[in-house]
Amino acid sequence: MNSPGTQVHRLDGVRILDLFAGPGGLDVAAHFLGFKSVGIEWDRNACETRYAAGLPTIHADVSAMRETRFDEIPKSVDVLAGGPPCQSFSVAGKGVGRKRLDRVEEFIHRLVGGESEAQIDEDLHSLGDPRTALVLEPLRWLLKAIETEGRGPYNVIVLEQVPAVLPLWELYAKLLRSGEGRLNGVKYEADCWELKTERFGVPQTRTRAVLVARRPGLGAVEPPKPTHLPFELHRRRRNASQAEMLPGASHPSGAESRWISMAEALEEASRPKDSPVKVARLRTDGETKFFVVSNYGSGGDSKNRGRRLSSEPAFTVTGKISRNKVYRSIAEYEAEKPDRFNIPESGVLQTFPYNFPWSGNDRAQQVGNAVPPRLGMHVLSMALRGKAPTEDELTAATTWPTVPGATTESLREIGCGDRSQCPPKSHKVTRARREPAP
Repeated sequence: MNSPGTQVHRLDGVRILDLFAGPGGLDVAAHFLGFKSVGIEWDRNACETRYAAGLPTIHADVSAMRETRFDEIPKSVDVLAGGPPCQSFSVAGKGVGRKRLDRVEEFIHRLVGGESEAQIDEDLHSLGDPRTALVLEPLRWLLKAIETEGRGPYNVIVLEQVPAVLPLWELYAKLLRSGEGRLNGVKYEADCWELKTERFGVPQTRTRAVLVARRPGLGAVEPPKPTHLPFELHRRRRNASQAEMLPGASHPSGAESRWISMAEALEEASRPKDSPVKVARLRTDGETKFFVVSNYGSGGDSKNRGRRLSSEPAFTVTGKISRNKVYRSIAEYEAEKPDRFNIPESGVLQTFPYNFPWSGNDRAQQVGNAVPPRLGMHVLSMALRGKAPTEDELTAATTWPTVPGATTESLREIGCGDRSQCPPKSHKVTRARREPAP
């Protein structure tokens, strides 16, 4: 396994290029699987977390990097991965992308068909939300690699997004299988699926649209095999069908395990002596027992806040997780005396290691934007090795290695340099938001 603490900023031997890398969900997954990666990320705060974690990073805009700095990507990279920003497709946003999927599909066909990219860029502005166009970037990076002398196509492509993007991934897969137009005969075995995170041991309900493509000869593309049972979102159904699936319940040999609850995940993360996860405050009579009231409405009613018990998986962890209210009892709820999850606890619900070094500002947003590393391990392992991650790898993924300060400084120098190539105004100093107390 590559250690972020010892293999600092060397980009030789890097296999995975992570577009829109965020604080490092896919990079953390790659690390525990033994693969080296480099991420491109425009947000300075996310970059600070990556530097502190020892993750090689280029602080840049993905589009600008492709257009003017493509030759800086190591030639050893043969895996293209990434999760384009989801805000314009997410049900939590205004949904500009969701409403214009047909237009985005049109742009995909135009790109592969060889139309002028300058004209395509001009027309993309009509979509309203510029983030919608970013879902095209992985395709543009692939086309750039195919058309750049001395590069050649990536061997493996792994993409993830919110479920609304699945039709676009299906179109991607169809085109990648065809090799038509600017793909210049380059074909892939490709498929895509909706994956529920709780089915892979992530203690939250979150559905992602995932695409995996591999060059012929690397084996058939198969979805990662779920390891846990699905969680029923409707309380009546889950009370009836999952009443027997309590912590510690036994299962037939080879059967999927029950989903992981918030209480189980936080209890496990609180055990190391240096852990910032402090569940003692959430215990009643020696038992970690609480309920969470969501920041979001339920059933189409913005005032009807959903609830989850500590014995259940968390709601989808978003950038607003700090606004979710945590109560130990109905009395606390009626007295309006809520607790909050701190940032390390929020990270654990995303399956980041308990001691992951969250840094910079807007940490809740960083946590919410990330790919759950445990899901990433299952997806990357199947895509790159054709098998699930081992139990030893999954167990190791609960603790992050210590990263020397010198490593962080070296990575910052590599990623930002003199800041002249960083995104405009991205180094503007802002006041840090006050994080919830542990």
